[in-house]
Amino acid sequence: MSFIFLAAGSALFLGLYDLAKKRSLDHNAVWPVLFFCTVTGATLVLVPLLASTFAPDFAQHCGLWIPPLGLHDHIRLALKALIVSFSWAFTYQALKHLPMSVAAPIRASAPLFTLLAAISFLGERPSMLQSIGIAVTIGSYWVFALAGRAGGAPLHRDKWVGLMLIGTLFGAASSLYDKHLLQTLGLGPNTVQAWFSLYMLLIQGFWVLLFWIPTRRQGTPFQWRWSIVLVGVLLIAADQMYFRALSDPSALISVVSVIRRSSVVISFALGIYVLKESPRPAKFLGVAGILLGLVLISL
Repeated sequence: MSFIFLAAGSALFLGLYDLAKKRSLDHNAVWPVLFFCTVTGATLVLVPLLASTFAPDFAQHCGLWIPPLGLHDHIRLALKALIVSFSWAFTYQALKHLPMSVAAPIRASAPLFTLLAAISFLGERPSMLQSIGIAVTIGSYWVFALAGRAGGAPLHRDKWVGLMLIGTLFGAASSLYDKHLLQTLGLGPNTVQAWFSLYMLLIQGFWVLLFWIPTRRQGTPFQWRWSIVLVGVLLIAADQMYFRALSDPSALISVVSVIRRSSVVISFALGIYVLKESPRPAKFLGVAGILLGLVLISL
């Protein structure tokens, strides 16, 4: 069950990533922020790629080995990058305008869609205790969403909430695809992360040229912030632990995705103590429910 601890570690880094992302997007242009976050991640993954090319023995000894891929695998990883790029495009636009204590719980609803698809199409069957823990956790996410609506973000009318939900659906699709890449096709965590990050860089660069460069003088100006680099570093750390968790043949994506999205607890706490967002009692109830659900999943 080591995949549970890896998924929990991923959740910790993902919560810190959400804070850095919010800092980077505040009164800033979205497309260049996306691009430079991706540049950071792509730069980091060059280390294992170069080591595997020029010092394969060293790379294998240090756990950095990335084997050569065929055309079909490159196409599959490019598709992964495209799905995540769409998810980022919608969620980053929404996060710029929503409080993090509202946006993070909505984003955390992704495991519900992942769970339904995993049970319906992938044949996953969590244990009784895991099922109870998943139900408690997802119910707690819904408490968060209701608290967010009470805080002034009507879920059925706010367009930024709508964009966050669309991005969340793409995120759920990405999680299901990750299981296919890592478990069915047997691609390694380093392989998926490295090539996916490089293809993300190409896609984000294209979007900057298409959507931001022509209109950059009309919208919000871009401001460089060092938190943008931190976004890329934290995401690489979170994804590395997530990919390693999911590469475990015994790992269920329905369980891993729920644990990983418990990052909402970190985002909620940081939103209050760092960004000075106003908490509501219902959100504390949601936090307690999420923690209880995670305990049940881990037993």
